[in-house]
Amino acid sequence: MIRMNKNESPIKPLSTEILTELIEQCDYHHYPDVAYDRFRKAYAQYYGDTFTLEQITCGNGSDELIQKLMLIMPDGPCLTLNPDFFMYQDYARQVNRDIQFVDATPELSFPLETVLDKIQAIQPSFFILSNPHNPTGHRFDEKYLLAIANEMKRLGGYLVIDEAYIDFSTPLDIALEDHILIMRTLSKAYAMAGLRLGVLIGTEQTIQRVRQIEHPYPLSALTMAIGIHLFENQADTEAFVAHQRHLSARLKAILQDHASAHMTIYPSETNFVLTAGPKAMALGRYVEQHGFLPRFYNDPSEATMAGFVRYSIATEAQLDRFEQVVKEWSERHDISN
Repeated sequence: MIRMNKNESPIKPLSTEILTELIEQCDYHHYPDVAYDRFRKAYAQYYGDTFTLEQITCGNGSDELIQKLMLIMPDGPCLTLNPDFFMYQDYARQVNRDIQFVDATPELSFPLETVLDKIQAIQPSFFILSNPHNPTGHRFDEKYLLAIANEMKRLGGYLVIDEAYIDFSTPLDIALEDHILIMRTLSKAYAMAGLRLGVLIGTEQTIQRVRQIEHPYPLSALTMAIGIHLFENQADTEAFVAHQRHLSARLKAILQDHASAHMTIYPSETNFVLTAGPKAMALGRYVEQHGFLPRFYNDPSEATMAGFVRYSIATEAQLDRFEQVVKEWSERHDISN
């Protein structure tokens, strides 16, 4: 079964030869204190030195960073969107942080006025949301996010923008201030999901606040060795990310070309595509029968997403077969009608 349900990368960023070399050179018998700063420096340089290493803290995936934010943010509720990344609510409940939600419209949109009204009503200490948004793939623009940031600043709170999929989209043109944090992961475009590496970016003052509860050595030596290699070899990594974006564009084109006549295909700036409508589930079950597992929303806690089906990228060869399957389904459906 080909997994299209996890928003993972279907390909690895390094050859077996390079990975073997990195493992052989890895000083995993030493504490990786020097490597941590080297990674943060390489990461900052890769993104054009728009922030410094002192403005970065890292974690064992963005999940650990979410948990830290739930612990270190000021007292008060966390506010997020519904639906959004489910781990926000999981980690809030783990640490007994009250979490409240801005519910989506039936079309899964979040009008700015509704969001601002909810902030007024809840008075949260911080607001966290994914951008581009999971599960719709929508990119909230700068005007939208700055309006939320300004309202959170007025309350003395924070806005956390989770940019897990930003490398499939356009980075935000927003100046960092003490009340704004940017969270990223290397699990998606950089294909390091199993190595667990998340990044949190903010002003030095705010990052120092988060680092109060940072582990002495927050990342493994091997994880940092691979991360350092990726970001110090910029040309190769940019080419790899470009291929990931190509796979994303191809997935969108397949569903748009062969399924959009039968269901809603959500525009996406991520590595996945969301589908909706009475026939979306029928296509999902059909491709599952033919060896591709999409994301179904069957858990009672996901009632908002009942009937939606999401597909994430696959390899070029897998997408060739996926396109055949989707086209077959579409043609059979056309005939049956």
